[in-house]
Amino acid sequence: MDSPACVLELLGLLVYVGAWLCALGSTILPQWLTKSTSLLPTESYGLGLWETCVVQDIGGMECRSYDSLLGLSSDLKLARISMCTALAVGLLGIVVAVPGLHLINSCKDYKGHRTKRTLTITGGVLGMMSGVLCLVPVSYVAHLAVMHFFDEKVPEVVPRWEFGDALFCGWAAGFLLVVAGLIMVTSTWCSQAEHHPAPQRRCHAKRDRDLRKRSEYV
Repeated sequence: MDSPACVLELLGLLVYVGAWLCALGSTILPQWLTKSTSLLPTESYGLGLWETCVVQDIGGMECRSYDSLLGLSSDLKLARISMCTALAVGLLGIVVAVPGLHLINSCKDYKGHRTKRTLTITGGVLGMMSGVLCLVPVSYVAHLAVMHFFDEKVPEVVPRWEFGDALFCGWAAGFLLVVAGLIMVTSTWCSQAEHHPAPQRRCHAKRDRDLRKRSEYV
């Protein structure tokens, strides 16, 4: 196999793993939404999927987990389910895609090449699905934050939630997961194009041998 397809496979896998780790960090971080008040300028609040935190300017941070799963709002429940599903699908895609790499010494025969191609495509599709599942809750929470921020019914003196670092991390993870999946699927097209001339070369070689035998017989 030529180097361009191998480079695409490795690039796609590296982006895949990095994006999955970024999605994991977004799921764990408690700064999905942040809020600061003018009454206490030295403190800010962070809202995450698993806990809420109070951050002080001097560097201290105190976090508290949610007491009950049933008591969570619908947007946090949706975000939890979607992010956990995205992580599970992404991890499955990585596990499936690794044996499909042509640098891995397995399934080297003709049918094995088709198996590797199928594994790589499956891993890429799972990566794109994981990216979409990651983008949905992040965008939904951001949409709710924007709606509440510009709500005219809420007085201007009342502090409002704003975008936290975890949202930007989640957007980056979802986008990179989709890109990684596309790269891995594209690498299979390159490898398929490279393997097409092989049967033609074999046919030409066989035809030349037959012509030589006939000439020797005459």
